[in-house]
Amino acid sequence: MSEYFSNIKTGATTIATGLSITLRHFFNAVKRKGDAGIDDADYFNQVDGLCTLQYPREAVPTPKIGRYRLYNDIDDCIGCCQCERACPVECITIETIKTTADDLAVCGKTSGGQQKRMWVPVFDIDVAKCMTCGICVSVCPTDCLVHSPVADFSEFDVRNMVYHYGNLSKIEVEAKKKKLEEEKAAKEKAAAEAIARGEVPAGRPAPKPKPAPGPAPVGGEAGE
Repeated sequence: MSEYFSNIKTGATTIATGLSITLRHFFNAVKRKGDAGIDDADYFNQVDGLCTLQYPREAVPTPKIGRYRLYNDIDDCIGCCQCERACPVECITIETIKTTADDLAVCGKTSGGQQKRMWVPVFDIDVAKCMTCGICVSVCPTDCLVHSPVADFSEFDVRNMVYHYGNLSKIEVEAKKKKLEEEKAAKEKAAAEAIARGEVPAGRPAPKPKPAPGPAPVGGEAGE
């Protein structure tokens, strides 16, 4: 009989202890625990209070050196495609159109002063595939491709995870391609006419005459 009442006492004590802890946290919830990270020296000195984040109004602070969503500054992109070739998961897709002589000034220069010679109508990054390895960022010669501080970019539709950074519309693409073909055809026509007149086309060096073959070495004289 004594054991029966002892078990009841133990159960009541356990329940009371649990409820007291719950009530203590309930009343402390009027205070905010703080945003100190686990590496912060004051992490364990924070007040005992509410720690649940009110998303999306609140967010976990992220380190500045973290690798998050990729961003490309298309105004500094020269269309070298090094990032596309370096990507191990092929999440970057680039298409380029060479500028014509008349378009060099329009194409402009990068912020570092480098002349751009390529239009980049397509620069797509599928961040759903991206493994945030940072290889593409490290090989970019103009530092236009970077990891942005945006750490939360979830979507309901995976197709919305593809980000487009191209600098031409479809109409502009067709116009640039047509202009490039016209310039190429004009150069080929001018070269053909120059050849027909027996002239060397401008900008093309005259072919060097091949040297006459010398006498073949005989016996051991080749090594002497």
